[in-house]
Amino acid sequence: MKIEDCFRIGSILKTKGLKGEMQLYVDFDNLQDIEFDALFIEIGGKLAPFFVESVKHSHNGHAFLYLEDVDTIDKAAPLVKKNVYLPNKLKPVKGEEEFTLFDLVGFTAVDQDEGELGEITDVQEYPKQIIATVNFKGQEVLFPLNEDIIVGIDVVKEILTVDLPEGLLDIYME
Repeated sequence: MKIEDCFRIGSILKTKGLKGEMQLYVDFDNLQDIEFDALFIEIGGKLAPFFVESVKHSHNGHAFLYLEDVDTIDKAAPLVKKNVYLPNKLKPVKGEEEFTLFDLVGFTAVDQDEGELGEITDVQEYPKQIIATVNFKGQEVLFPLNEDIIVGIDVVKEILTVDLPEGLLDIYME
């Protein structure tokens, strides 16, 4: 399984106890509504599959996780600080009213003048603005996501159409 075939649900914060239980920081909304018996942990840039023995969801964005064959603190410790993923087929489809700018990760950004810019690899919130990141011609390019820039969003085709300010791309290409 490749990382692009999955979505991140959180990361393992720390071990708990001596029997392999781990505390999972959950940064995916409504994880408790998804039924899964396996997950993937990113180890060395690759996804390793693990079967889930149990997950206990906490009210504060944490869950306690037991994995099959991870039954000691020595087996759990190397998994600490690792990202945890589920296959894309398990990702719930959001309704139009639930869609946010952070859901644009994975969409293709297309500028009205320049054409296709590339896939949006990240969306970050900064004070007073939200910024998208794309790799355009081998360069990481950042641009704001606001009403002045966004021309349209095609959720079905996963395309974000933008009208970037003149000269913005030139700054990155120099």
